[in-house]
Amino acid sequence: MTAVVQRPLKGSRRSHFYPDKSLPSLSSLDSAFQLQEYISLLIRLDVHDVEAIVSEGEKESKNDFAVDKACWIYEQLRRLAQDLSYPLITLLQQECTRTTCPEMKAGEWQYLCVAHGTDGAMEQCCAIDYILHTIDSATGLLNSPRAFPSRISIPSASHRHFNSLARRLSRIFAHAYFHHREVFEQAEADSSLYARFLALIDKFDLVPREFLVIP
Repeated sequence: MTAVVQRPLKGSRRSHFYPDKSLPSLSSLDSAFQLQEYISLLIRLDVHDVEAIVSEGEKESKNDFAVDKACWIYEQLRRLAQDLSYPLITLLQQECTRTTCPEMKAGEWQYLCVAHGTDGAMEQCCAIDYILHTIDSATGLLNSPRAFPSRISIPSASHRHFNSLARRLSRIFAHAYFHHREVFEQAEADSSLYARFLALIDKFDLVPREFLVIP
């Protein structure tokens, strides 16, 4: 099978970066990180088709190209943490400050930050700092060779991190929803990121619905 290269050529104009709008098969991608690139292609094809974005790996598995479930979840969470930065967090930083949101809350819930103190002690943190610390810690964990020694084969001992990562990321959405609703809705209209997050956690049972505070 001929390998498909979906990368912009050096010197290309941005408008010409990705002229091919079709979706190649996963097995045709000539990349060391096929799943990462495939998810990027799915998002680029239609960022609002969240079911396709989180489920396409299952379809590929049925086409004689096995997709490891744990690797698929890992790459999805990795991309979610990356996509939270823009537009949601970028927009939040314009109005979520230490003055307007001195505590990390989501409705009646308040969350303490583990980035302060020692020996895992949790302390109160303003919302925007909590959000940035959460993204930093999630990114650090996903790139930790101790927690995830390989992106090609995720050991079973690493699976426990998926649930905690999803729970922590959900708090960012929750704060935006309850305290910056206009920003949340604007970001969601642009990216459908929370819809993608919900589709992912529902499909792979990452977070029980009763733990999600957004109605």
